[in-house]
Amino acid sequence: MVWLTNQQISRWRRKRVLVGSFLCWLFVMFITPKVPLSSPSHHVFADKRNFLGFFTISLKGEIWGWVLFYAGVAGLAFGSAYYHLKSDDNRIIWDTLPILIAYSSLFSSFLVERAGERAGLCCLVSLLFIAFLSIAYAGVFNDLRLCMTFQLIPFVAIPVLTILLPPKYTHSKYWLWASGAYILSGIENLADSKIYNANRYLISGHSLGHLCSAAAPILLTIMLLYRSIRFHRLGDLKGHP
Repeated sequence: MVWLTNQQISRWRRKRVLVGSFLCWLFVMFITPKVPLSSPSHHVFADKRNFLGFFTISLKGEIWGWVLFYAGVAGLAFGSAYYHLKSDDNRIIWDTLPILIAYSSLFSSFLVERAGERAGLCCLVSLLFIAFLSIAYAGVFNDLRLCMTFQLIPFVAIPVLTILLPPKYTHSKYWLWASGAYILSGIENLADSKIYNANRYLISGHSLGHLCSAAAPILLTIMLLYRSIRFHRLGDLKGHP
């Protein structure tokens, strides 16, 4: 009987808490002003910076390139892990395709910045087509030369075009540092066994290559965070008042 009484008291207390909470909510609704759904103030935020509130992006064409670049890097993280769990011919596509997508979009973003939005977007479409064509060629003809050439060209072209074409933004040297990191990664992959033997089996060249590849997106992210517009190109101003 005592247990039943205690149980009833417990239920009564819970009801009091619920009723009290409901009355408090009614009181707050009664004394506070109405907040209209269509108020313009809902759409005014403190952080008005471009591209996810962090990066300096001034053209829509740049957004496509950078979004695809980071998507390719994210896909590479999972694709490379999947491939290395059981390295074979069937899984290598999941390691190679994200790399080609990332390289295509990165070079496109570079061209949008240096040569203009139209040239960069045309290059993006063309390079993505060539990337998938290279993967298909490798699968059909058992030949990775197209994939290897495709990976090499952007990081040879970017340093040359960095010198030839004036930068739209500050911190343009990060393009050279990122390109150097990717080139060094390729060299380390080619010298995989030699590096592994030279450091007494501490770390392989392929592993170092992964670390250098990971450094490149970090360098590019720092560039996007801190760069600012140096000047507007004539083509960028078309259509703007």
